[in-house]
Amino acid sequence: MLKWGAVAALPLLALAGAAETQVRPAQYAQSVLRQQVVVRVRQMPPRPSVDWKEGKGVKCLPAREIMGAALISQNSVDFVLRDRSRVRARLQNSCPALDYYYGFYITPNADGMVCADRDIVRSRMGGACEIDRFRTLRPVARR
Repeated sequence: MLKWGAVAALPLLALAGAAETQVRPAQYAQSVLRQQVVVRVRQMPPRPSVDWKEGKGVKCLPAREIMGAALISQNSVDFVLRDRSRVRARLQNSCPALDYYYGFYITPNADGMVCADRDIVRSRMGGACEIDRFRTLRPVARR
């Protein structure tokens, strides 16, 4: 036996079910995804017992090969590669902003390469310096 309150609620439940079966207009949404790869390069202190001799460099370096870096002067940065070799990036101009904060950033292009005359080194405070050329480095013992 149903009580009066339950019988009065039955039509309301039927109306609620009918509302759910109604066709709703389709809703569309657009989503834009952008990918940015930032390589944060931590500076490594230079080894004082080794001198480096510069040689002819490459035009581009694969960004994934860069393991670390050493800030040598305001116009050059040494990259330490996975195979423990070094490449010096000569900057187009003096870049005093690089040594203000410890570390700097390099954003490779979509090709995954860091190239001279194209890519820039960014300081952590926002300054930017273009890479002019790369020079290979060979260790030379001090006398």
